[in-house]
Amino acid sequence: MLEVRSLTKCYSSVPAVDNVSFSIRPGEVLGYLGPNGSGKSTTVKVITGLLEPTAGTVLFKGTKITDDLAAYKRLVGYVPEEANLYPFLSGLEYLELVSRLRSLPTHLSAKRSEALLELFAMHPHRHTSISAYSKGMRQRILLIAALLHNPELIIFDEPLSGLDVTSALIFRKLVSALSREGKIIFYCSHVLEVVEKVCSHVIILQRGKQVAYGTIEDLKRFQSMPSLEAAFSNLVQEVDTEQSAHAIVDAVISR
Repeated sequence: MLEVRSLTKCYSSVPAVDNVSFSIRPGEVLGYLGPNGSGKSTTVKVITGLLEPTAGTVLFKGTKITDDLAAYKRLVGYVPEEANLYPFLSGLEYLELVSRLRSLPTHLSAKRSEALLELFAMHPHRHTSISAYSKGMRQRILLIAALLHNPELIIFDEPLSGLDVTSALIFRKLVSALSREGKIIFYCSHVLEVVEKVCSHVIILQRGKQVAYGTIEDLKRFQSMPSLEAAFSNLVQEVDTEQSAHAIVDAVISR
């Protein structure tokens, strides 16, 4: 399993993530939630090996990921929040590059790329330069690249960004199917409706601290709330959202 123990990450002595702990077992989907600036992206960068923690430990299968970071990264599929791709490559060329970096055999790379490009409706655009892709098309290429090497641990950071309705619906089913295959899935998102449908457990952060951790049903029951969105708002909202919305409208229509 993926296990995070007492994770703390500071920037100039200010903690972005403060003593966070959790674990994810095969077949589980952990939703990682919080307002902007709560420490979600920092946590993602630490568990992907892009940042070193100030304190605490990240383990995979009982071993610290820093003991052999290259070996750990070979087991990880990662969809980052920003679709930063090489614009001068075509979609297919990018997947070929990723396959080589993952040491995927050529015949297996070609077979999987062909199938996934077709399934993600990207096959007609496989030879088009990424610079000409829409945001949604770039996101689909990122999803394919993350799954290409059949990873054991999959980290999704705002994976629905730019996806159309059909692709988003397929993605929801995809997450459930991957969990049934025993994948370990870390799902970082602001879209609470989707998190409630696909995640088995959730963590809620507020200012870097862990304010809730458990199953969605336990969280709703403990907060006496009908939905994850209501429980989330009850835990982290510092403003009256209804009042704020009306105030914005008043400001817009004022004369």
